[in-house]
Amino acid sequence: MSAAIWLMLISVAAVAALFIALAMFITLILRELRPIGTTPVSFLAKIRMGLRAIETETGHIPVQVTALNIGLGKIRDGLVAVEGHVDRLGAAVARQEESR
Repeated sequence: MSAAIWLMLISVAAVAALFIALAMFITLILRELRPIGTTPVSFLAKIRMGLRAIETETGHIPVQVTALNIGLGKIRDGLVAVEGHVDRLGAAVARQEESR
């Protein structure tokens, strides 16, 4: 047999070995990943269930935050008015102290 045929056979054997190794490693990886998400009691299923519970429990927050923002805006407006009154009171007290 010529050298070209031997090189071809070695290349075919190397490619076959590569595909066999690849298939083995993919099988090992899948075996490790299977407990994470394939059953209803897997870690991924538990995380998904927890996220749904959080979404359900916090679903009312956007509506409440809007109402809270409206209330806080009214409080801010009231405090701005109080600040103006306190400033005028401070100025009046300063003028009274100067006139003494």
